[in-house]
Amino acid sequence: MDNDKVNRKGGMSRPRNLATLLSIIFPGLGQLYNRRILKAFLFFVIAISFLVATWDYIDIGIWGLFTLGTIPREHHSIQLLLQGLIALIVLVFGVSIYIFNIMDARKEAISRENGVPKQTLLKGVTSFYDRGFPYFMILPGLVMLIFIVVLPLLFMLTLAFTDYNQYNAPPRNLLNWVGFDNFTALMNVGIWKNTFLNVFTWTIVWTVVATTLQITLGLFLAILVNDKRVKFKRTIRTILILPWAVPAFVSILIFSALFNPTFGAINRDLLSQINVMIPWLSDPFWAKTALIMIQTWLGFPFVFALFTGVLQSVPADMYEAADVDGGSRWQKFRHITFPHLLYATAPLLIMQYAGNFNNFNIIYLFNEGDPAVRGQNAGGTDILISWVYKLTFETNNYNMAAAVTIIMGLLISVFAFFQFRKTAAFKEEGRY
Repeated sequence: MDNDKVNRKGGMSRPRNLATLLSIIFPGLGQLYNRRILKAFLFFVIAISFLVATWDYIDIGIWGLFTLGTIPREHHSIQLLLQGLIALIVLVFGVSIYIFNIMDARKEAISRENGVPKQTLLKGVTSFYDRGFPYFMILPGLVMLIFIVVLPLLFMLTLAFTDYNQYNAPPRNLLNWVGFDNFTALMNVGIWKNTFLNVFTWTIVWTVVATTLQITLGLFLAILVNDKRVKFKRTIRTILILPWAVPAFVSILIFSALFNPTFGAINRDLLSQINVMIPWLSDPFWAKTALIMIQTWLGFPFVFALFTGVLQSVPADMYEAADVDGGSRWQKFRHITFPHLLYATAPLLIMQYAGNFNNFNIIYLFNEGDPAVRGQNAGGTDILISWVYKLTFETNNYNMAAAVTIIMGLLISVFAFFQFRKTAAFKEEGRY
């Protein structure tokens, strides 16, 4: 009697369960039970090759990930940590293939139960090409993404839970897992608490004020230039976009010289005419004011160009209908122009806020986050990202830098996620 008939008498679920169990025992056995000889051979080869090639590396890597070494000067905690993370990624790849093997064996067994004819080799290749070829083609890019982007992120994430700093660095010392102690120190310990609160609040003020000003200025100028009564529109638009055409770092360095309180043109040639000398670089308040003005100058051309393009697409008949109904300029702006602008540009405007939150260039190139402030280990104009840079490259507090980076990432992710979900463009995208 045919095995399938015996299996059906014993119960419709027996072949799928047996195939699943065999695949769990060792990859390829379930396929062999399903009489898929080529698949079984491929899974055998892949499984044995994976175990032979990676077993020792994974074993040492996982050990190093948990212990971070046991013998000072001989074991390097950072190397062990990195090897452990790579071993973890490789292990995930192996587990994924293992799970795919189980699912494939069960699927084939269910097909046998249902009397589905066995696929020929040619038909199997054709089916793979139709369904799996796109995934096969993106696999190299996915692997590169994991090792170029995901691995450094995981490394940074794990450093936040260690005691890696300038006084405890390998190979002289071994690192230890300290849990959430670094995050607790940011909230409770003296200088760390004061610095974090001051830098965090200034980062929020900087992000909101500078970005809102550049968006407001760009919107105002775009609406003004788009007015029918304005002539020479192309020339005006070209002039207003010029700050965007000049590389940002060049503009920032020029502004740094202009705002210099000793020889800068702003103090020496302009404000001196009214007997005013402002300490732009030595006083935190005035340094922050200068930074906000510079960022407004650097950021408004992009917003201006963005809004100018969107304004060209607003239907003219809507304005004509509003004129017929007696709508004022403010009403037309509020109910026609502004909704159209937000609908088309909201995601990009959100990215402007996210970009300024991590705008390292302007802070560092203008005055390197200075001036110094008593009672904190960050400068008066440092934002979180520039503070992280100083913690990493100047004071070697890698653990605290990683902890601050995680907080920054969470803030940006939560803000962007909720704001994107509220935009009309995001809601419309899900309908198609």
